[in-house]
Amino acid sequence: MQFDDRLATVLRTRADSDAILRTQFRQLLDLLGAMREDMMSGLVQQAYGRLGLLMEAIPQDAQSQILREPGLRLRNPRLIGFLAQGNPKPAAAAMATARLEDAQWIELIPHLPITARGFMRHRRDLSPAVKDLLAKLGVVDLVLPVPQEMQGELSTKDAEPPIASQSVVPPSPSATEKDGIGALLRRIEAFREGRRSQPNAPLKAPPVSRQLSGFEFTADAEGYVHWADDTVAPLLVGLRLTSATPGLLIKLSDRAAARLKARQPVHAEPVTLDIATEIAGEWRIDAVPLFDPLTGSFTGYGGCLRRPAPVGADSLPDDESDAMRQVLHELRTPVNAIQGFAEIIQQQLFGSAPHQYRAHAAAIAVDAAKLLAGFDEVDRLVSLEGAAMVLEPGEADLHLAVADTVKRLEGVLRSRNAGFSLIVNGADFTVALERTDALALCWRLLATAAGAISPGDEVALNLSSDGETIQLELDAPGGLTKTGNGDTGEAGRQRAVNAGMFGTDFTFRLAQAEAHAAGGKLICKKNRLILTLPTLTHPRSEPSPEMGRDSG
Repeated sequence: MQFDDRLATVLRTRADSDAILRTQFRQLLDLLGAMREDMMSGLVQQAYGRLGLLMEAIPQDAQSQILREPGLRLRNPRLIGFLAQGNPKPAAAAMATARLEDAQWIELIPHLPITARGFMRHRRDLSPAVKDLLAKLGVVDLVLPVPQEMQGELSTKDAEPPIASQSVVPPSPSATEKDGIGALLRRIEAFREGRRSQPNAPLKAPPVSRQLSGFEFTADAEGYVHWADDTVAPLLVGLRLTSATPGLLIKLSDRAAARLKARQPVHAEPVTLDIATEIAGEWRIDAVPLFDPLTGSFTGYGGCLRRPAPVGADSLPDDESDAMRQVLHELRTPVNAIQGFAEIIQQQLFGSAPHQYRAHAAAIAVDAAKLLAGFDEVDRLVSLEGAAMVLEPGEADLHLAVADTVKRLEGVLRSRNAGFSLIVNGADFTVALERTDALALCWRLLATAAGAISPGDEVALNLSSDGETIQLELDAPGGLTKTGNGDTGEAGRQRAVNAGMFGTDFTFRLAQAEAHAAGGKLICKKNRLILTLPTLTHPRSEPSPEMGRDSG
């Protein structure tokens, strides 16, 4: 009650001048600094909010001066952590004047920002346990130590007595100048001769990049590493590793950045570190998101980095696949340009245009978009068949994906009095695919089949699961079996719906590649299509450097 009464008095004070602002800032620091950490009343929360507003209004130099006043009491770990989140000068002053017990320091330091930990290296009153924790987190003094070889030489030179003067008669100024310069030149030449005759000193710290095959780490919600293995902690702690925008020192793949942004697990994604030579180079990252067990809030990532497996002959990229991807790249460039100019005309960005020209431009933009979508499908097929890409790991319900696709096709098939009949057996239909990939796979199969359904036909879909394998079977419509592949037989009429611009054969081939990449298969018989996928198996342990080395 005493603290609450004082806080209430301070909070009721109207801060309408700079002097009152500083006085209120000093009073709140004194009250909150002497308060127990477990006091969590509403006035305390209001006091912290007012303190944050004052820190924005008062200059940093003034805050630092107030924090360094001798009579100020900073014994509350919560207040120290709050001040450490602020601007650098007040944070440095708070770190220098805080008076906490060893147990409080040890509990608080891992939660401090990296800059605040760095300010603590100037303190000389910390216990060995606190210093060891700072060293483990990579916080050391920036002053370089004197090498041991030079320490012996310096101690010997310091111990040599001064040479007594041989004569009390002071030499002439000209003689002193000549002797001093000559002696200095002789000493420099002697030092050079001795330096050339000495062997090079051996390097005592050979690089460990070849020996270091992996290490574990944990990072906070903003992506900053706050713990790592002892061998790399001084080099890695403070690095923004698991952020979708890590900066210039770390290069992530687009897929890894997307998964980190969505707070999803990351497996075997490439990452390049452009930092200290000991850990620089190519790595593979495995990480899982961490959540608070009580509140469920996201707290960061835990995982490991490991070196990629050596590239063997079997893993070399296929020349034909590379050539096809190069051709697609060359084709995209003019199509993108055509689409851009068509949109400029259609939207009249550079001036008015006749409606007829705008209509033609809109049609050209649509055709260009279709071409680009087709190029993406070809690129996807080439990459999957050449093992140049893998599908996004995720979790999706194949039953829901099939049901959603059937519902989307009902509007087109209803006018032809046709449709699909879905029959489901089993319970577990979870597959290790992103929902978008699962929907795309179902759309390729069912939309292609829907385009070949004759008026009045109803195609049976049998979806079954035995807990380990999921199987989707459908009878091939007559339009797909009359000519063997469905492309020539449908050339005489425009299909109401189709899954791609390259025909049925290409669509099924792409679906087969996607099914194979997901660990399953697609069998296209003369009168039946059978899609088989494994159910999702959840991992039971967190990633470690020893897991998945074969995956590269």
